[in-house]
This record gives sequence, C-alpha cells and structure tokens, in this order.
Amino acid sequence: MDDLAAGARRIAELLVQHGETVAVSESSAGGLVSATLLAVPGASAYFLAGGVVYTRPARDALLAIDRDALTGVRSASEPYARLCAEAIRDRVGATWGLSETGAAGPGGNGYGDAPGHTCIAVMGPGGVHSETLETGIADREENMWRFSRHTLSVLEAALVREHGEGSPDGPH
Repeated sequence: MDDLAAGARRIAELLVQHGETVAVSESSAGGLVSATLLAVPGASAYFLAGGVVYTRPARDALLAIDRDALTGVRSASEPYARLCAEAIRDRVGATWGLSETGAAGPGGNGYGDAPGHTCIAVMGPGGVHSETLETGIADREENMWRFSRHTLSVLEAALVREHGEGSPDGPH
C-alpha cells in the first residue's frame, strides 16, 4: 500500500485545500481505494463515504440508481461507472464521486470482459470523466492493486485539471 500512499496524500491535500469531499463506489478493487484514502491522517475532512458495490442488492441499497437509468447499461462498462460515480456523489452530497467496476479475475465476468478489465469514472464540479483499464493479467490480487492505483490516479488527474495545480505524475 506504500506506493499508493503518496498519491492518496496528494489527493487529500488537494481536497482539503479546496474544501472538497469525495465518495467512492468500488467493486472489483474490493475496498482498497477507500482504504487507501482513509489511511491518510485527517481523512474525515474530505472522505464522506465508500462502498463495495459488488452485487445488484448492494447497488440497489447503497446507490439507489433509478432502474430506467440502467436500461441498456451493463455492469463493468464506462456508462455504468459514470452512473455509479454520480449516484454515490449525490447520495451523500460529496463534491466528487469516484467509481470503479470490473473483473479482477482469475476468470472474466458474465458480460464477456476478460480478467484485468475495469472501468473508472470520476464525477466532479467540471463534469464526468471515464476510462477503461485492461491489465491483461488474470491474477486477482494483482489486478485489485492495479485497479486501485489507476482509480486513484484518475481522481488525482481530475483534481489537477479542475484546479489547475501541479502535476498528476506522482508515484502510483
């Protein structure tokens, strides 16, 4: 987790500096994104909520996404990640919503995605950004760490874009 800590500290610094907050919805990262952000002392100043949304019942309970919004949208896709980022942000009143959804492995998911596939979205004051990461490996634990690193780097890059400060090129 040490290699994630520097990025998390920079994220915390930017959020605190601008009086902003974040909420996280993650699935295949299994809570590592939230744990990393919470490992920074003073996390209560910027971290509002995090949930491992691994199943449909969890999504319904934690995100309460309108079923009509889900029509034609499959899990582990960028449109789904955007819906989750918006839902977690709005549900708890955070400035930023961050989501990750994918297939850690060792096998793929029921939607045809190979292991090592994840989609990440961040929703903030300036809009939404989403992207897909394909690691090309089937090692579940390694993918979880890679998904977490990449998810945090996406959030950091969005914060830098929003505030025009520094460079998102720190160690991740």
